[in-house]
Amino acid sequence: MQDRKRLEETLADDERIRSLTDDLDTLFELAREGEDVTGEIEREVKSYGELLERVETTMLLSGENDARSAIVTIHPGAGGTESQDWAEMLLRMYLRWAERQGFQTVVTDRLEGEGAGIKSVTFEVNGINAYGLLQSEIGVHRLVRISPFDANARRHTSFASVFVYPQVDDEIKIDIKPDDIRIDTFRSSGAGGQHVNMTDSAVRITYFKTEPPIVVQCQNERSQHKNRDSAFKQLRARLYEFELEKKRVEARKTEDAKLDINFGSQIRNYVLAPYRLVKDVRSRLSLGDVDRVLDGDLEALIHAWLVWRKTGKTAGDGKDEPAE
Repeated sequence: MQDRKRLEETLADDERIRSLTDDLDTLFELAREGEDVTGEIEREVKSYGELLERVETTMLLSGENDARSAIVTIHPGAGGTESQDWAEMLLRMYLRWAERQGFQTVVTDRLEGEGAGIKSVTFEVNGINAYGLLQSEIGVHRLVRISPFDANARRHTSFASVFVYPQVDDEIKIDIKPDDIRIDTFRSSGAGGQHVNMTDSAVRITYFKTEPPIVVQCQNERSQHKNRDSAFKQLRARLYEFELEKKRVEARKTEDAKLDINFGSQIRNYVLAPYRLVKDVRSRLSLGDVDRVLDGDLEALIHAWLVWRKTGKTAGDGKDEPAE
């Protein structure tokens, strides 16, 4: 159903592009004939540009998990109450962004701060490409503003970290190849009756693809076939746990790779004083309308990051950023 929806959206975008192209061709023809259609052309060109940017964003989402829904966590960093309030501002920003995108959100865990803000929050963003889009937000976000909690109205710097996980199915397909195992049969030991002790009904399976190899065996049943089935069941369970542990190790490596939530580690700066500017450190995109960004308008920032990730091309050189 998700693949079908993506295809339907792609076809709708193609149709919209053709329609806008025909409209622009008509407007330019009218302009050549001397009619004043400048305003209409400007509006159509703006709509055309926004549509092309949205289509390009979709094309840049080609990762294995990009189409999945996302789980987002936010933690305040250095700055105490200031950072806790900043974490809550980020939560509001992402919830508003998700609403603009038509995604469904569910806050699964929220720990209130002392006095203001939040100590931590985890929420789901359910929708196609949610994870692919929100990958741009992974990292430390830095806020500079006149503190509403400072009676002397001094400027404060706050930090909060954002991390995004793809929502994946718990099912793991266990593919056991015959060349990866050795099956041994042997005579059962201990009490069990004449048949059990006199036939090679017990089964031992050794799986060589792991280090160390996984060895399972079963000798409870009188039938070798039943013992074999039981041993394979044990092996599948052991391999399932093995795969889960691999995922846990990878998750720990990712967590260890995250930077400290402090100075010099931010991916994006939100400056409200002495000037107003949002600046993404990676794509170098700068936006002056900070309020609009904090209200959930992240499309330009996400698109610039996707282009930077794919091509290395930045949206600016940072020379226009005022000195603090």
